[in-house]
Amino acid sequence: MKTLAAATFASACLLLTPAMAQQAAPAAQPAAPAAAPAATEPFKAGEPLPVRPNVKTFGSFCGAESVSVDTERDLYVVVSPCTSNTLRPNDGYVSLVNPDGTVHTLKWIQGNDKMGVTLNDPRGSDINHGMLYLADIDTVRMFDIKTGEPKGEVKVDGAVFLNDLEVTDDGTVYVTDSGSNDNPDASAIYKITPDGQVSDFARGGQLQRPNGIAFDPDGNIVVVLLANTEILTYSPDGQIAKTENGLESLADGLVILADGTKITTSLRANHLAKIPPGGKAELLVDQVFTPASIGYDAKRNRVIVPENQQNAITMVDLN
Repeated sequence: MKTLAAATFASACLLLTPAMAQQAAPAAQPAAPAAAPAATEPFKAGEPLPVRPNVKTFGSFCGAESVSVDTERDLYVVVSPCTSNTLRPNDGYVSLVNPDGTVHTLKWIQGNDKMGVTLNDPRGSDINHGMLYLADIDTVRMFDIKTGEPKGEVKVDGAVFLNDLEVTDDGTVYVTDSGSNDNPDASAIYKITPDGQVSDFARGGQLQRPNGIAFDPDGNIVVVLLANTEILTYSPDGQIAKTENGLESLADGLVILADGTKITTSLRANHLAKIPPGGKAELLVDQVFTPASIGYDAKRNRVIVPENQQNAITMVDLN
């Protein structure tokens, strides 16, 4: 069973208590003194907590929520909303992580009123069109992917909880609004054009508290739901073209591979599942705790999983 210790921000690492070891002395010799308990040693940044041969976990984040892959710089972009916006606004930040798990830059972008950078409660992320896009409560924020400089924002009037987003090559944004338990009718997918025009792409009906969103190889828009196990595929004109089912509700993350395989996460079951084209959902990895909006590294055939409440990311190699 996977055991994850608490992350400490000062050392940017996970703590692991080594196993105690004691060896009996040979029968003809006096008994050796008992071994002293091993000290609790922190892992240095980049040293993983092994879970199983293809799964490694790295700490140093603050409620890690989403991961996107910067293919040009070969870096993982990790989004941390940190403290709830109602308690401490504008303390979210974005980290750059090397594929070996070492922290490149812990706070590459961070909320800072004096510097004019706002990251109240950033959630989903995507990289396209030379920009990093972030969903932040009721606003989509854009940053230059090379410099981290703010490049604008679009407020979505009436939005309750913008959660995940996906961006086309021309800069069109599709962003989910998960609503809330008290306001499920806010559930929607918004479409934002490159010039900042906002419209409803989908709302109501089967769309119950949408979360993770991705494009399939045919250009359709696919979403997973918090409310139930349904996975909805929308055609570009906003019509439901297909309904599939995952293994569990409270789905969060979604990536779609080049062959059409869908990989999803469930906050309820603490697992990753996969759905091959034309097939049914099956378990991929379990005991990945509070798995949120996943990213995919095509170069390494790897899924990067933000474990929200563990303040960590876990790398799952699919080979």
